[in-house]
Amino acid sequence: MSTVLTALQYLGYILIFPGFLFCFLAGMLLCGIDRKVVAKMQKRVGPPILQPFYDFFKLLGKETIVPAAASKVVFLAAPLVGFAALVVIQLFIPVFTFTVFSSVADVIVILYLLLIPAMAAILGGAASGSPYAGVGLSREMVTIISCELPLVLILLAVGKTVGSFLGTGITFSLTDIAAYQAANGSLITKASMIPAAIAMLLVIPGETGNHPFDAAEAETEICEGLLAEYSGAPLAVYKLTHAVKMLTLTSLFVALFLGGIGTGIMLVDGIILFLLCVVLTILTISLVHAVTARLKIEQIFKYYWTVVSGLALISLVLAWYGL
Repeated sequence: MSTVLTALQYLGYILIFPGFLFCFLAGMLLCGIDRKVVAKMQKRVGPPILQPFYDFFKLLGKETIVPAAASKVVFLAAPLVGFAALVVIQLFIPVFTFTVFSSVADVIVILYLLLIPAMAAILGGAASGSPYAGVGLSREMVTIISCELPLVLILLAVGKTVGSFLGTGITFSLTDIAAYQAANGSLITKASMIPAAIAMLLVIPGETGNHPFDAAEAETEICEGLLAEYSGAPLAVYKLTHAVKMLTLTSLFVALFLGGIGTGIMLVDGIILFLLCVVLTILTISLVHAVTARLKIEQIFKYYWTVVSGLALISLVLAWYGL
């Protein structure tokens, strides 16, 4: 009986919170908030906050057209694989002190899993047979490479700071990072971690393909790039994946840098506070969106490997010397 209850409990985690339903609702809301905030910053009315939901369900009702030259199985499976990977990632990220898979919550695992949605999009674009998708997937690959170096440096800086305190040298356990912040306060309050936090905020729009780092899907240049041949339900899943990836990366930012805020409060209050922190992070990303013109692909590479990596490296050096 206990085995059945445990299985039902984990099924609830996967399907409801912090899994599918939570990812769907929170991701879409964050996407709507981002669009609304950017519109206000640009002195436009903007779409309603619930517009991503309207778009998603409208696309579900549209016909799915598979190009004659496409590899049908890969073309249709790619969006689902990318979305499933993000739901799995969300199960590893602590909501303050609550984690589904606490014993195996590791930033290295998350780092690898984060590559799956991008690789799925690349495979789906390649399977479509579209020349526009070919250009888009090459740009997507450059963007992935651009973001990986600063992200790794950020994780090293956080791991070194927490590991030095624990006496392990360096740690990649999200459980240890959450416990450290519960005992010592949020990492963002440490001066040495502020450059890494800023770098993480700049990595998020690049990882999600948000403006100004959306070269792989530039509407005016390559006709939606990777998504050129997608329609109907598969396109809806891709749009949902983009929204959930915003949630996943901002959740990771909260877990890495704001984890001490919710310590000592009830789980429901912690969830509400967690979502507020994520919204604040999204507002910061929206500011970058509103004030920066779209970057060319070579500018994205140079930007992440110099400015953003430099910020992360500052924190890593400071953490290495115990400052």
